Amino acid sequence: MNDTERLTRYTANFIDELAKSGVTDVVISPGSRSTPLAMTVCEHENLKEWVIIDERSAGFFALGLAKQSQQPVALVCTSGTAAANYYPAIVEAHYSRVPLLVLTADRPHELRGVGAPQAIEQINMYGEYAKWFHEMALPDATPHMLKYVRSKAARAVHVAKEGNSGVVHLNFPFREPLVPNFSFDNVWGEEMPFSYHPTYDGVKRIHESQLTELIESLHSKKRGILVCGPLMDINIAEAITQLARAWELPIIADPLSQIRSGNHPKDNIIESYDAFLRNETIRKKLQPDFIIRFGAMPISKSYLHYVQTHEQALQFVVEQTEGYRDPTAHATSFIYADPLHLCHDLLEQSSGIQCDSKWLHTWQQMNEMTKEHLQMETNHQLTEGQAARGLLEVIPNGSGLYVGNSMAIRDIDTFFLCTSKKLKVLANRGANGIDGVTSSALGAAATGKPMTLLIGDLSFYHDFNSLLAAKHYELDIVIVLINNNGGGIFSFLPQSSDDKYFEVLFGTPLHLEFQKGIEMYGGTYRQVITEDDFKKALENSYCERGLSVIEVKTDRTKNVKWHRDIWDAINEEILKNEGTIWNL
Repeated sequence: MNDTERLTRYTANFIDELAKSGVTDVVISPGSRSTPLAMTVCEHENLKEWVIIDERSAGFFALGLAKQSQQPVALVCTSGTAAANYYPAIVEAHYSRVPLLVLTADRPHELRGVGAPQAIEQINMYGEYAKWFHEMALPDATPHMLKYVRSKAARAVHVAKEGNSGVVHLNFPFREPLVPNFSFDNVWGEEMPFSYHPTYDGVKRIHESQLTELIESLHSKKRGILVCGPLMDINIAEAITQLARAWELPIIADPLSQIRSGNHPKDNIIESYDAFLRNETIRKKLQPDFIIRFGAMPISKSYLHYVQTHEQALQFVVEQTEGYRDPTAHATSFIYADPLHLCHDLLEQSSGIQCDSKWLHTWQQMNEMTKEHLQMETNHQLTEGQAARGLLEVIPNGSGLYVGNSMAIRDIDTFFLCTSKKLKVLANRGANGIDGVTSSALGAAATGKPMTLLIGDLSFYHDFNSLLAAKHYELDIVIVLINNNGGGIFSFLPQSSDDKYFEVLFGTPLHLEFQKGIEMYGGTYRQVITEDDFKKALENSYCERGLSVIEVKTDRTKNVKWHRDIWDAINEEILKNEGTIWNL
């Protein structure tokens, strides 16, 4: 058996095992040292390859694909700094609990540390951001080594998915020759209908005695809140809303909770809390006895201030398997259990719990008052908030919405009111960066689901070369580009008062015309001024195939005033009707 046959059988058995373990998509960043992996992926009939030239974009593309499909996606790159360019996406995947398999090719051991080209230290290079790292053995095709390579592939997929999903990094040292030969007999190894290591993973539930203890701690409490932070499981909405109705509790629902949209009951959902909890007086009046949170911490800083104001309240955080996501440092109880089953268990065992209906009614009244202001028509030039509102009105049922960070996600938080449409809302809120957002949205679009991206101009520029994937693979995506010529969110922060340094350090205007660049990538470009024009442009874009970009140009200073005027009007009306609302 020569070197080429050993390389081919070793790599083919590994790649075949990925497919048998459930991997369907592999994102490849072209390079020489990764030739065995890349060619074998392309040769396998059950794997779809996506070739993304820029490794940073490739990493985020894979992240968006995995986030939308909720299945592990593999990344393949050559040795050297190619692997380092995956780093931002790996950090995001770690914190947002997205399963990625990072397969980095490497120089063999004798070429490391001796000045060989394109050789860097790749051993455990992602540190604690990887759930598991393994340096793969040099290729061989003995029966034992083929079992070894299948075992590692199956384990990699399992580890990426188990518990809190995350990143697995396997490093492959390859000697030349690098080109596999697929003409060998039985190149994919033994015929097996299932994975080399099938896994059976059950759901986690708290013990009956713990459930009794939890319920007893809540029996005398009359003012509770259910909080739904960013969640990926759309099936949880029905269970949480049932629990809220039985206990007469308001639900604070983050825009990424997947609870603001769908067919489930929404009477108890408070979606406009970010607007009215900005007021300190209102925050103090809404004193809860207990808070039960599902999912990560909500995006809203107003909610964070609310929790910090009421440290005395019993606080519970529900995590499906493990984790400590609570930045308040309060004396919080963590419940490690499947949220769906926990809701059902609480409903079955807590028939005696019923909170104060006046408490729920107060939240509902404030929510309705706030929504009237948020839906109020204006005759001004299209603002960022109006763009978010108009988008949510027109976006087709069954769509996915990917949201950029900074102002985009905050406007969605404010203007995404409950709807019967089924919308899956995604964002890169693990590390909250502006990098790679377009790539992630394109990765999500690669699943074939209708996808819209709402993004600011700085974030769009930061990842502009990602549009090559849209052109190359003819991906269908509508991008709403909010162009306020800089970092609009900083205009809401104290830095905005510094006339000397604000523009150069924070405002960072680009002064770019995006139209020619969009058309270079085969996209359709539209610029709109009014809300009506914007909605018409959206409707037309949803009827088209491929890349479509609608640009909304806004003024940062006017945008701040527009938002603050709405917040002030909301606070004024709520406090003016204090006697009617605060019937507690």
